[in-house]
Amino acid sequence: MQGSKPSVYVSEDEKDLANALVKELSGRYHVLWSETGAEAVEAALAGRVAVLVMDRKLKGADGLALIAQLRQKGNRTPALMISAMGEVDDRVAGLRGGGDDYLVKPFAMAEFSARVDALARRQACAEAPQLRAGPLELDLVARKVLRDGREIDLLPREFKLLEYFMRRPGLVVTRQMLLEDIWNYRFNTQTNVVDVHIRNLRLKLDAPGAKKLIVNLRGEGFILDVAP
Repeated sequence: MQGSKPSVYVSEDEKDLANALVKELSGRYHVLWSETGAEAVEAALAGRVAVLVMDRKLKGADGLALIAQLRQKGNRTPALMISAMGEVDDRVAGLRGGGDDYLVKPFAMAEFSARVDALARRQACAEAPQLRAGPLELDLVARKVLRDGREIDLLPREFKLLEYFMRRPGLVVTRQMLLEDIWNYRFNTQTNVVDVHIRNLRLKLDAPGAKKLIVNLRGEGFILDVAP
């Protein structure tokens, strides 16, 4: 942190693009920049960064490998991966490897800015005892969940599952992400445990006639839709 502004570290070796990204963010953030990503990793480990912006292919470095190293060390600094690699497998690899979001080049600067803002907000609330997303409120201390003021009794795994979605509102969450992060499965499996728990969670969250909050995206995963 520098003064009252959160810090964002941009790791991008295309200088014209890097300059544009820094200019876009500079009004709201203290922005740092490097071509290799090593300095960004050091800053994240030291707790000096609110959000990382990491290109997947850097000079002499693999951005995804750098993020994976951070996660292996227990560092959870939010990371936006940016890359020209835009296939579904590429995006999934970026998220599974530790990225919190993935943006394919070329992208609109307004979208880039909005995604960084979303990650910065998520980081700010990560240390807060309460999470809010649309009609949902989750108290991490009291272990209480409300929807539109109605208290919902959740089992421990359901609570953890909902917390995971509420930290990623509007973002695609794959089954593999949930298996790895909620159930700690580190191998491919055909289990339907994710679908069973999400079905049970939906039954508790969605009163008759209410909007369905956790939505299936065929072939991709799920999304917490809290838009009005």
